[in-house]
Amino acid sequence: MTTYITTPIYYVNAEPHLGHAYTTIVADTYSRFRRLQGEKVRFQTGTDEHGDKIAEAAAREGVTPKEYVDRISGLFRDTWPLLGVVPDNFIRTTDENHMATVQKILQQVYDQGDIYFDEYSGLYCKGCERFLTEKELVDGKCPDHQTEPAEITEQNYFFRMSRYQQQLIDHIQANPEFITPERYRNEVLSFLSEPLEDLCISRPTSRLTWGIPLPFDDSFVTYVWFDALINYLTGLDYPDGAEFENYWGVAEHLIAKDILKPHAIYWPTMILSLGLPLYKKLHVHGYWNVDETKMSKSIGNVVRPAELVAEYGVDCLRYFTLREMSFGLDASFSADAIVARKNSDLANDLGNLYSRSTAMLVKYTGGVVPGPGASQSDDTVLEEMAGSVVARYQEAMGDFQFHRALQAIWELISLANKYIVTNEPWALAKDPEQESRLHTVLYNLAEVLRLLTLLLQPVMPETCTKMATGLGLEADSPLVNSLKIGGGWGVLPAGTELQEIDSLFPRVEQKKVKQPVRKESGKKKKQETKAEIIEGVITFAQFQAVELRVAEIVGAEPVKKSDRLLKLTVKAPEERVIVAGIAEYYRPEEIVGMLVLIVANLEPVRLMGVESQGMVLAAKMEEDGKSRLVLSTVSGPVAPGSRVA
Repeated sequence: MTTYITTPIYYVNAEPHLGHAYTTIVADTYSRFRRLQGEKVRFQTGTDEHGDKIAEAAAREGVTPKEYVDRISGLFRDTWPLLGVVPDNFIRTTDENHMATVQKILQQVYDQGDIYFDEYSGLYCKGCERFLTEKELVDGKCPDHQTEPAEITEQNYFFRMSRYQQQLIDHIQANPEFITPERYRNEVLSFLSEPLEDLCISRPTSRLTWGIPLPFDDSFVTYVWFDALINYLTGLDYPDGAEFENYWGVAEHLIAKDILKPHAIYWPTMILSLGLPLYKKLHVHGYWNVDETKMSKSIGNVVRPAELVAEYGVDCLRYFTLREMSFGLDASFSADAIVARKNSDLANDLGNLYSRSTAMLVKYTGGVVPGPGASQSDDTVLEEMAGSVVARYQEAMGDFQFHRALQAIWELISLANKYIVTNEPWALAKDPEQESRLHTVLYNLAEVLRLLTLLLQPVMPETCTKMATGLGLEADSPLVNSLKIGGGWGVLPAGTELQEIDSLFPRVEQKKVKQPVRKESGKKKKQETKAEIIEGVITFAQFQAVELRVAEIVGAEPVKKSDRLLKLTVKAPEERVIVAGIAEYYRPEEIVGMLVLIVANLEPVRLMGVESQGMVLAAKMEEDGKSRLVLSTVSGPVAPGSRVA
């Protein structure tokens, strides 16, 4: 099996931002996953360096276009190692072999009558560097750049794209997975339901010289899209290279939705004109939004990946982007969301499981993985969950549903954390007759950690190298880098010696945001409110001011010097600390994982030196003549943070 995965080649009119980072992280993750499957993989990215906007950007900086593109292309190349991205090939459209191949293809298509000369009037968007149809405009503007296109009339060369319209429609309909997710397939078919205009593929040198000259008329340069799309072939040394023979038939392109039309219509018709088989799949993802607006240089709301890596770490950024975005849909970026993911998912869930498990192995078996004894029902449930997670992970990763793959993995992490609470290794260690049971529990925890190291490797390679080292395994061991060998259960050899490593994910302190407080105005209104409360009655408006939410308890520990208070770490959906007076009625380990109800908009207060950001609701009841507090919870699975109405 072979895989050829490509990103778009990024236009060098702007420096790398989170949108570029996401696409490239996805491609890198997919390539690593396919290698875990034992496949031969080629992963390509690069930069697109011709066109109007490049010439203008260079002029603004007072440098030549070549000097400008060399600098910006270098920034992209330098960014990928910061993100743990390892492409097999980095291509530039200013590469000599690429330009020569583009001219050969132009000449071939011209010679067979698929390129002709004509005059054209149309609506030209400088941001998109292409003519738009009336149907594509929103309120008369380009939807991506929020500008009105200019009407241009000029003589140019045109590609007979319309000649291949029906052939493309037939292929899309016969191959449902050609464009995924399905909504984008439907969008393309809708566009193709109307007559397809031919594609203008040149620009006169009278207004643009920064481009590849047409081989049959040097008074024109090649339209940037006809130039750029061919990179997917030149990166394989088309037409005679061995890589072309090995990989073109399995090509998978990865793009953002703003360049759907060039990749789903221009590019396939160009390929059909060349007489080549079409690429295998086109994967289309949504936008990263900041304040509900697409991230872009023109709007000025870009987020730089290098800054995020410096602040949160490379694997935290990779995990956040893959977990936060449902592939194909838009996602929202915020610093608070990254911190919440790092503290909750990575520090509390994964990091806590790893540190607890390895600490108990060191304490109870001297850091040596013990041989397991007879299985009990809890062990069987854990093993079955592991098998289910591996199967769902493979399916989701293969379908570009990375968030679902990670959700499945976190179900295993959650179960393993509960497995610790249920089996209480610290209690087993006190009873010599329970040694076999203790060894079974500790072995199963070590095996879960090994499996997590394997499954998370495509997403967080740096962390998984550290985890493998801590488990006493080499990073290139098939137990942590091959799904065929390491994807089963019970394959970690007993006797493996653990190594000491640093904490996986140190927690990040969230900046405190003071909650807005509604103030009543006027002496009369204050007196009425006080009277109503004294009488035990509140208004509906007062009730609305109380923000009740469902919260998941992800951590619990006693408050020092207090017999009554527990410090609870909850997700609602952001992470916060709440101090609750329930220590007389609940042990910390038995409430982790519970869904409880909290008042989320109380002003923070300090209790025994700990800042509490809310209140947990509990019912007071009498039991055998004694008072007892019972935590208020919900009757079914509800997402943390859900508002109680």
